[in-house]
Amino acid sequence: MTEYKDDIQAANALKQKHDELMQEISKTVYGQKEIIEQVLTVMFAGGHCLLVGVPGLAKTLLVNTIAKVLDLKYKRIQFTPDLMPSDITGSEILDENKQFKFVKGPVFANIILADEINRTPPKTQSALLEAMQEKTVTVSGNNYKLEEPFFVLATQNPVEQEGTYPLPEAQLDRFMFNVILDYPSLEEEILIVKNTTKDLVYVPKKILSGQEMIFFRDLIKRAPVADNVIQYAVQLVSKTRPKTSKADSIAAKYLNWGAGPRASQYLITGAKTYALLHGKYSPDIEDVKAVALPVLRHRIIRNYQAESEGLTEDMLIEKIIGL
Repeated sequence: MTEYKDDIQAANALKQKHDELMQEISKTVYGQKEIIEQVLTVMFAGGHCLLVGVPGLAKTLLVNTIAKVLDLKYKRIQFTPDLMPSDITGSEILDENKQFKFVKGPVFANIILADEINRTPPKTQSALLEAMQEKTVTVSGNNYKLEEPFFVLATQNPVEQEGTYPLPEAQLDRFMFNVILDYPSLEEEILIVKNTTKDLVYVPKKILSGQEMIFFRDLIKRAPVADNVIQYAVQLVSKTRPKTSKADSIAAKYLNWGAGPRASQYLITGAKTYALLHGKYSPDIEDVKAVALPVLRHRIIRNYQAESEGLTEDMLIEKIIGL
């Protein structure tokens, strides 16, 4: 990774790689430009992402395609009510010499698609969430390090809630972004049908390696941020906290709970990543606003009044920001 003479040149290369990634992924995943953009932002930031959307919106295809263009090891875990923690982390077995041997579970990959994470009980959910937080797995007292880069992209179906175990707020907080997938537009759906019902399979080209991903992630960490941008991000998060002196009137009226300090950290990390991916060397307030919805929407809890008036989390965040 020494071909760049300085960080400015490396940042220019990152913007170019991002554009190439967007172009390549769009050849397989039609429409969802904003969604692809958000998922790539999380991955370059080194975070994890929750994808919420009804079945059939190409969530699995998107993750699979990203794994191919980044040339990363990919595993899909289908979460079911009978899934055990060892089905994710792996377990120890007796080999032919009567010695215990650790057999790695599917979590030992670079990109994990945790499909329908809310279908499995909390004990199993927490096995994955521990791996996300610590980047290690502990089995029978032994610690196993996960390979970098390591990303978890978890999906949730918002419609079918029967027999599900919603993630608690503390666990939701571990996801950097909560990305909501909506139905495609009429034009996009026509394009999807046209391209997926013929005998033609496009194989995505590799654009970036895992090592390059780690290099660019470290580059993003080094990006400078002006004090006024950090102050804006922290003040924005403070405004979401009802019953505090800094609370916005909207939060005081419609929220039971606001976002914690991790939201402030993710707003800045997200803004830095978003800025560099779009050709800037340092983020401004507009970049913070660009990542505010996916960072904050799963970190605030509406009260009964907000629900009865049909106000969504996104509507409330937009009111607080003043969009």
